[in-house]
Amino acid sequence: MTDQDKPSISLDFAGEILTAEPGRDLTVGRSGDLEIDDNPYLHRDFLRFSHRDAMWWVANVGGRLAAYLTDANGLMRSTLAPGAQLPLVFPRTLITFAAGETLYELIVDVADTPYDPVRRPTSGAGTTTIIPGQFTESQLLAILALAEPVLRRSGSGAGEIPSTGQAAGRLGWSTKRFDKKIENVCDKLTAAGVRGLRGAGVRMASNRRLHLVEYAVSTLLVTPDDLALLDLPQTTSAEEDE
Repeated sequence: MTDQDKPSISLDFAGEILTAEPGRDLTVGRSGDLEIDDNPYLHRDFLRFSHRDAMWWVANVGGRLAAYLTDANGLMRSTLAPGAQLPLVFPRTLITFAAGETLYELIVDVADTPYDPVRRPTSGAGTTTIIPGQFTESQLLAILALAEPVLRRSGSGAGEIPSTGQAAGRLGWSTKRFDKKIENVCDKLTAAGVRGLRGAGVRMASNRRLHLVEYAVSTLLVTPDDLALLDLPQTTSAEEDE
């Protein structure tokens, strides 16, 4: 393999692009090669990208935060816990992580990978993934109201998750109605095996919003194309009691 054929890596955070070739590591964090933010909840060095065994790897070198890796089609999702490392096997990987009240997205492109992306099935009786139960229109709107600041970043960057009151106000709903919709969403996702959406207390409520948005964005449950739904006239129907 010639130098020109060696796989390179590209990190995209809110339009800021950082690239490297094998032999050079890249770090992401408050003081990394890619300086994400001055958020005190974020590690100074959080993620490290390195090349070995003919592949690019990402390691979580932080001590507290986890990161989540998803392929470009939202079908494969892995958790990168502190101290863990994973190979980057897809041409494009979305990495999401939360620090404090802020959710971050990082797009990672690798020029040469061992696997082709799997396409989401569009027809036929079979399915390749476990899809959570259908969401009503109002439940989807509740998710979008929480995820809007992140989705407005068009695929990479950071967004502070709204409070329950702010998200309810965005929809013109009461806080009670909004809470009920989020409870129903969390019930469905928890039944499908999604963790971190159940518990009690003020801190848990904040963490639940972060976990919900992180999951919804990284798995393409909601996308920037869905944001237009927030500005459509809303109707009241029987589903409001669900």
